[in-house]
Parts: sequence; C-alpha cells; structure tokens
Amino acid sequence: MNLNSLWLIVLALLVGSLGWWFYAQPATPVPIDVVPQPFVSENVKVSSPLIGATVQKTFTVKGEARGSWMFEANLPVEVRDANGKRVSTGYTMSTSENWMTAEFVPFEGTLTVENYSGPATLVVSKDNPSDMRELDDSVSFPIVIE
Repeated sequence: MNLNSLWLIVLALLVGSLGWWFYAQPATPVPIDVVPQPFVSENVKVSSPLIGATVQKTFTVKGEARGSWMFEANLPVEVRDANGKRVSTGYTMSTSENWMTAEFVPFEGTLTVENYSGPATLVVSKDNPSDMRELDDSVSFPIVIE
C-alpha cells in the first residue's frame, strides 16, 4: 500500500467519523418566540388566553365562535401537553341567549390543569353530538402552563 492510499483511507475515516458524530447528535429544539396575540380563524376567535401566553393552572377561556360550532350553547375545550396528551378538558358556555345562529357568539369558561406545567396546546372543538366524524372540527394554538 503506498502513502497516497494510506492518506486517502485516513481522510475517509476522519470525514466519515465527523459526519457520523454530527448526524448522531440529538437535535436541539429551536425556541420559537411567539408574540402573544388573539387567536383568530374563520370559525373561532379566542381573546383569552392569547397565543403563546403563560397562564395559571386555572385560567379563563374567552372569545367568540360561530353558533354552528355550539350544541346547547356549549363549546368543548381541552389542554394537551407537549406530547399531545390531554391534561385538561371542559366546556365553555355561550354568554349570549342567541347562540343558535351562524354568526359569532361570545363564550367563556374556566379550565384547570393539574399535575402539569410547561408548553401546551389549547384546543377548541366544534361540539358535534352526532356520530358523523366528518363533521368534527377544531382549532388549536400554543400556550404555556405556569
């Protein structure tokens, strides 16, 4: 084996080792700076909590949703942890007597999260009492549980 071949083998081993080392390193999550602001979609507007807001373990969910998203003036909400596991579930109620409309109607409710703190997702779901899953719908956004 000549000297050039030996250098090529050493160089290939070095490059391969460095490539493996970089590839094998765990990914470092990149923090996402979210400016707290109201959540707005075509069917739901949440004014509290704001997107990315840090909330207490018991907090109020407040906003407006299209009446067609409610059933008997209820609107389901839940909190999921960073792994998507449900850590709290409940209902908000329309604060208007005129919730049977396609227009936006106000809602408000309180959620309590026990035994969890950290990044989470607030999910607001369409209340669908039927067995027709194609009518399910939801919106979600990040929050932080203190």
